[in-house]
Amino acid sequence: MKRKIWVKNIILLQAVIVIYTFNSVVAKLASGKEMFSLPFFTFYALEIMILGIYALLWQQMIKRFDLSVAYANRAMALLWSTLWAVLLFHETFGIRQIIGILLVVAGTMVVNSEGKETAKND
Repeated sequence: MKRKIWVKNIILLQAVIVIYTFNSVVAKLASGKEMFSLPFFTFYALEIMILGIYALLWQQMIKRFDLSVAYANRAMALLWSTLWAVLLFHETFGIRQIIGILLVVAGTMVVNSEGKETAKND
């Protein structure tokens, strides 16, 4: 049962990190708008809203995890941001970038596998 709770918490943590990466998507969309126009300010307000939601959710996540585990998982924002760049903006990445992302994912998995032994109880 404890493993099931750990997996659920990791998924929740990744969902919070995905929310954080939406901020980059909105920022890129804002950069394509004329400065000080209504669409520019709309995207800017959306960025602030996303960051506010993220801040509240992040506080809940650091209650569930050791800080070292939570921050190690923030590195996964690189994977999520890359995914959005490819899917939404049709950007391309080379083999070096892909290898780097795979190393980040592998490192995060190592931290998560060791972190579950010292997980905070809900």
